[in-house]
Amino acid sequence: MAKAGFVSVSSMMNARKKLLYLDDMNFNLIAFKKALEAHYEIFLAESTNKMYKILEKITPDMIVLDVNMPDMDGYENIKKLKADPRYKEIPVIFLTCSSDKQSVVKGLSMGAAAYVVKPFNAIKLIETINNQFYPKSPLRTAEKNDFNPSVLVVDDMSSMLRTIHHALHDRYNVFLLSKSDIVLDFLQNNKPDIILMDYLMPGLNGFELIPKIRALPEYKDIPIIIITTEGTVKNVSDAISRGASDFIVKPFDMNELNFKVEKHIRLSKSQRESDEIDFLLN
Repeated sequence: MAKAGFVSVSSMMNARKKLLYLDDMNFNLIAFKKALEAHYEIFLAESTNKMYKILEKITPDMIVLDVNMPDMDGYENIKKLKADPRYKEIPVIFLTCSSDKQSVVKGLSMGAAAYVVKPFNAIKLIETINNQFYPKSPLRTAEKNDFNPSVLVVDDMSSMLRTIHHALHDRYNVFLLSKSDIVLDFLQNNKPDIILMDYLMPGLNGFELIPKIRALPEYKDIPIIIITTEGTVKNVSDAISRGASDFIVKPFDMNELNFKVEKHIRLSKSQRESDEIDFLLN
């Protein structure tokens, strides 16, 4: 018999999720429904007023918003939704043609779970949606209870700090620093399990900071992920050669960020446990 309050992953997968999609273009509404109706129950709204009329009748499992709407743009809509206790816990995804960096960062910082650019790939969109519904297994939940990792995020953009904090704070202790020149002082009194750093920052940039962190004996093996808009082959190669563990290019997907943070924390934890066993045996 299942314990009260526990929902198995299999029962979640079998439930048909409800998606509400807002877009003022009929072509986009039809394309969305055609691509996803085999997987979800689809509700379509061509105006903000229609969306709220639908919300009075049903509670969707996810709301998908276009940014460029004639009556109320996507940013105003997500702000209104997140301010309403009835809707604030519903995941919101932006599906839009606005692909510039400022639009993506703004959307994610306002609480969007993901940002998908049109024209969309149906398989990738379904994967993004499902990652919001089934992000954790019982194993990950148990690990959180036994091991509560901490993440240090270094970025001079406050909007990016808010975005990353929003993505990670429910699973990790997140520390935010907006100045690279205070990182080393911070590390003297704190021991994060992973560091996320922007590449382009005033003062010490991410590439200059990595060797200084690696020079500290207790941080020589800590995972360091560089997050930047400059995702060239040369920059990736330079980052790895200086001691970076991984590289994420902005604008990034929330699920990619969570996946890479979890992966490197797991690897680091496993390595420490292996080193401890070797020490005891020798």
